[in-house]
Amino acid sequence: MTRWSIGDLAKASGLTVRALYHYDEIGLVVASERTASGHRRYTPDDVRRLYQVRSLRQLGLSLDEIRSALSRSDSLRPIFEAQLAALTAQAHQVEALRSRLTALLDGHTTESLLSTLEMMSVYESYFTADQLTDLRSRAAAMGPEAVEALKASWLELVKQLRQHMADGTPASDPRVVELSRQWDALGAKFTGDDPAIKAAAQRSWEENKTSISTQIGWPADNGLVEYVSQARAAR
Repeated sequence: MTRWSIGDLAKASGLTVRALYHYDEIGLVVASERTASGHRRYTPDDVRRLYQVRSLRQLGLSLDEIRSALSRSDSLRPIFEAQLAALTAQAHQVEALRSRLTALLDGHTTESLLSTLEMMSVYESYFTADQLTDLRSRAAAMGPEAVEALKASWLELVKQLRQHMADGTPASDPRVVELSRQWDALGAKFTGDDPAIKAAAQRSWEENKTSISTQIGWPADNGLVEYVSQARAAR
C-alpha cells in the first residue's frame, strides 16, 4: 500500500508543508503512520481526508467548522446552509455597493465625488441601515428621471420661498403656507412620510447645515427651514 511523506503529499495536494504540519498539530489531518525515525507517513485514508478538508476550505468553511463537519455525518447540511446564507448576504452587500458606485461615478467630477462621499458619511451617521435601504429603494422605484424632476421642483420651491423671505412676506401668509404644504409633500416622496426617517433627516440637517447646504445649493444660515416651520405651524 502506498505511503506519502509530508513533502510528497504537499507537492501532490498543492498545500504547503507548513499547512500539513498545522493540520497534524490540531488533529485535523493526522499522519496515521510514522517511520522508525519518526517521520510522518500518510495512508490513502489520510489523503482522502486531506482532500475533503481542502474541498471544504474552498467552500469558505473555517478549520473548526471542518473538524465539526468531518466528526459527524449529520453536520454538513446545517453548516452548508449557514455558509450559503452568509454568502447570499455578502452577495447582496456587493450588489448594493456596486449600485452605489455606479451611481456615484455617473457624471461626477473628482471634486463632486469627494463631496458626495462626505454626504454619504453624514447620512450613514444618522440613518439606520434599514432606513437607508428604504430611502434608496424608494428612489430606485421612482427612477432617475422622476428623482431629477423632484429635485427640480424642490429647487423651484426653495427659490419661491427665498423670494418671499426677501420680500418680507409673513410666514403665515396663505401663499407661504401653501408652499410649506408643497415642501412637506415633496419631502414625503423621498421619506415615505416615515416619522423616524423625518426625525433623522431633521437631526442631520441641524448638525450638518454647512455640508448639506453646499451639496443642495442654498445657504445654511438664511433661516429657510425655520421659515417653513413657521408656515407649517400657521396651517
